[in-house]
Amino acid sequence: MEEFLQVGVISSTHGVRGEVKVFPTTDDVKRFSKLKEVLLGAVYDAPLLHIEGVKYQKNMVILKFKEYSTLNDVEKLKGQQLFVTRKNAVKLSKDEYFVADLIGMRVIDEDKNICGTLKDVMQTGANDVYIIDLDDNRELLLPAIKDCILNLDFDKGIIKIHILDGLLEG
Repeated sequence: MEEFLQVGVISSTHGVRGEVKVFPTTDDVKRFSKLKEVLLGAVYDAPLLHIEGVKYQKNMVILKFKEYSTLNDVEKLKGQQLFVTRKNAVKLSKDEYFVADLIGMRVIDEDKNICGTLKDVMQTGANDVYIIDLDDNRELLLPAIKDCILNLDFDKGIIKIHILDGLLEG
């Protein structure tokens, strides 16, 4: 499992007082109001930035960090990814998972035949869709519903699935 979870990417500076515009990569954009600190990068010695102010502008979040006070200070942060530790991540409900923990898991069918690897998760609104790279070089779009996702074994890194009729045709 990933120790660090991405919450956003700094896209540009904002104003002259050291604020940055952040493109959120989290489901709950308002979570920034509750965050006290973020890591600048996903390594153990990444700089810890303390959030001093949060504003929302369209689909972006504007953050002010205690460590920076001028436009010149934050200019070098453009393109940097912001992370939280798993300890500071949002609490998940039953049957909710972080996408970062799912990507790369091996996928098997109910007969224990290896099918492929989970490449990504598409969020559609109704339900998530798992994008699976099949071992035969095809791609399977599998709805993340109880009828299709039979079991997730994080210890073994395996997702057991049922492929509904018609999903592999074409």
